Order: sequence, then structure tokens, then C-alpha cells
Amino acid sequence: MKVLKYFTLLIAVVLLASCDDFLDVNDDPNNPTSVAPSLILPVAQNYTARMIQDDRRVNCLGNLMMYNWSQSDGFSWYSDEFKYLVTSSFYRNIFSESYTNALKQYHQLEGLGAEYDNYKAIAKIMKAYHFQLLVDLYGDVPYTEALLRKENATPKYDDAQTIYEDLIVQLSAAIELIDNAEATKGPSSDDIVFGGDMTEWKKFANTIKMRILVRQSSMSGRDAYIKEQISAIVAEGSGFITGDVGVNPGYLQEENKQNPIWQAYGKEVSGSWTMNNQATCASDYIITYLTDTRDPRIDFIYEKPASGHLGVPQGLLDYDTPVQDAYVPDKVSNLGTGILKNYNQDAIIFTLAESNFNQAEAAFKGLMTGDAKTLYENGVRASFDYLGATGYTGYIAQIKNLVKWESSSNKLQAIITQKWIAVNSITAEQSWFDYSRTGYPAGLPISLQASKSDRPVRLYYTSEEISSNGANVPAQPDAFTGKIFWAK
Repeated sequence: MKVLKYFTLLIAVVLLASCDDFLDVNDDPNNPTSVAPSLILPVAQNYTARMIQDDRRVNCLGNLMMYNWSQSDGFSWYSDEFKYLVTSSFYRNIFSESYTNALKQYHQLEGLGAEYDNYKAIAKIMKAYHFQLLVDLYGDVPYTEALLRKENATPKYDDAQTIYEDLIVQLSAAIELIDNAEATKGPSSDDIVFGGDMTEWKKFANTIKMRILVRQSSMSGRDAYIKEQISAIVAEGSGFITGDVGVNPGYLQEENKQNPIWQAYGKEVSGSWTMNNQATCASDYIITYLTDTRDPRIDFIYEKPASGHLGVPQGLLDYDTPVQDAYVPDKVSNLGTGILKNYNQDAIIFTLAESNFNQAEAAFKGLMTGDAKTLYENGVRASFDYLGATGYTGYIAQIKNLVKWESSSNKLQAIITQKWIAVNSITAEQSWFDYSRTGYPAGLPISLQASKSDRPVRLYYTSEEISSNGANVPAQPDAFTGKIFWAK
């Protein structure tokens, strides 16, 4: 992957993130002429990385909802999450920053002239990526009237399923733009995801399409639509991603210039572990599950203390004196070397493992041709590869339910459970969405502090949005029962 020097990105961030007036000098705010697209693109991609991987953002939320993470003794880090305290202020930055940061920049790119069709195509693809995430978290969201800024500061909310269907249209349009674009106007090293390789962008567009389609595959009456759209993907011919998709502007071991998950949960520039790292550890359930299935990935997703792996029950806030010392950071399994690799690792926004599992689900359900077993095993292998774990062959050959394909009585459950492991601590929000629509992984505990019998299924619209756009904000659905349309 080609990357920019970080100081170039930092200059772009300063220009674009803190100088709205500078951008507003354009006659048409949706057709920027004053800022080069080569500066806008890496800023937008950097915002995407941070939305997924930064502290208290999407991946963090997914890990806590899916009982992957807990907290060490001596910290009161995740009390709201353990209580499932979903309010209009709970993780509100996800909603606001999606629109004001990443989507704002991609929308600027999409308004460029025809000579910048490759930039416009990337913008369409990444807008689809973000809007799907917003729908999966909130349901109906501003879409057709969103991002118009001064032209419409109070956008209407669009129907979630209608948005989903249009995202497929936009992704197809992006591929068509790439096919017809002028090669000399495409990005290169300013594209800090694929280095200007537009074939890879087409594969990524198809991969996002598959995620959108498979997410609807538990709904009744959608099979014909899904099959038609998957057939169109196959006919297009570019295929799907062949590696993990990550953002990397050229991270440096300097303040605010490290990979976002490393900066949040790894080491400070000084070399000391962050407080987040010390506070965040594995849950008891995930450690037991990985141990019982003899999964070598346990030592890479979570560190192994000298005394052996140890997880903490979620919501164990009042430690009993006899066991208090057992859960201090040095004795529990904090995040491991497969997750926290280095300050300059790629910030992953889509795993190859998930792509394979999505295809496996589609093949298993008869929505596409292909061997579900092979795709399933490819997903597990991709997970091992990303983490740097060894022992894949022995693991997948075990005669264990939800491990070996032939030994799994419920193949869908096996696919979703293995995806849960594969995206653990990387893009864990995806397993939360899967759980809401399938109930897998089965038997997943809830926090000891939970006030309900199961975890939330969505987030609430934010207090800021209610204040500024209250006439358009839908009534708040119940966070525990108001499922997103694809899970009903």
C-alpha cells in the first residue's frame, strides 16, 4: 500500500477539519474548487479509520456489546456500557462525527467535476460504507437531504430499507465511474487505503454490497432481490477483496500520529501502556470459549499473563476482597499482539475474514454459487493470518461443533460464531449486528449490571440532533426491542 508522509495528512486535517469558512468560499458548497482532492481524500479516510478504531467508537462499542471486553480491577471504565445505559448521549460521537467529519469530506469529493471520476467513485463507495453503518446503528437516518450544509441544515430522515437499496445503486454507479474514468485524473499515494488501485476499489464496492445483501438475508421476501443483486456482482467480474482493508497514512511514533487503536489501547509515545490498555481486558466468557475450543488465536487476541489467561465477568464492579487482587491488570488478559501490533499498523475497516464469512452465508443459503465450506474455512484462515497465529490446520480439523464444518450441526451458527471470533477487537460491531438478526453466537451472557434480559439492538438519536433537528427526528425506538429492519 502506498502511503503519504504523515505531516502532509496533518496539514490537510488542519485545513479541512478546522477551517469551515475556508471551504465555504465556493459558490457551490457541493462542488469544491479551492481544495485539491488529493488533500481531501486522505483526511476523509483518516476520519473513517478513527470512527472504527478510536477510543469509544464503533469497534469499542461492538466489543462491549458482544461480551468480548471487560475491565480490570481498579478501574471504572465501562460502567455505562455494563449497565447498557443507552441514552441520547451514549456514544453520541458516532452519529455526529460520521456526518461532520468523514461523510462531509467524501461528499465534497463526490461533487467534483467529471475529470475526477475516480475520486468521485471512491467517495460514493465510502459514503455507502458509512451510511450502512449508520443505518445498522440507528435505523432511519438523514440520507437524501443530508450533507447539504447551509442549503438544508435540518434534513429529513429516510427509511432505513430504502437507504439500503439505494446504497446498492450508488455502489454500482461507483464501479461504472471507475470503468469510464480518465486514468490521468485518478488518485495515487493520496489514497491511503489502496494507493490509487481502482481495481481494488471495485472489489471493495462489491464486498460492501455483499455485506448489505447478506444482512438482509434473514428477512422474508428478500431472496429474489438478493439473488438478483449478487448475480450482478458476479457478472461485473471484479470479485471481492483479497486482503484486509486498512487505512495507513504513514503512522509515526509521535503524539496524535500513531495508529488509532494503538494510540488508544497500546502504548503512549513514551513507551508506557495507556490507561485504556490497563483497564481493558478479556471477558471470562471469551477466554473460556477460546480455551474450550482449543483455539490458538486466544494468545494473539488477548495477552497471556504469566499465571495464565484470565477474563473478568462484565459488570463485576464491586470486587470481593478475597478475589480482588486476581483481577489487577498484570493478572488478566489484556489485548494481545495480534490486535496491538505496532504504532504503524494499518487501521482495519473491513476484514478479509468477514468478507469470506459473508460469502459463506450467502452460499449456504443458496443465494449465490460457491462452496460454503471452502468460504467458511477461508474465513477462519484469514483470521489466523491477520492475527499472525499458527495452528490453523489443527484447529479447523477438530471434531468440534462450530469449529469443523462437517461437525457443525447448524452451519449458519458456525459461520456467525466464527465471524464473531474473527472480528473480535477489530471490527466487533459487525458481530453485534449479526447477533441482533440471528441470535448467534448462542448462549452469550449479559453484563452483571444489565437491567434487561438481553443486550441493546440499536443506539438512540443524539441529544444534539434532537435539539437542532427535532422536527425531523423520529420517535426514539426502544433500544432493546426496536430492532433495525433487517432483524425484524
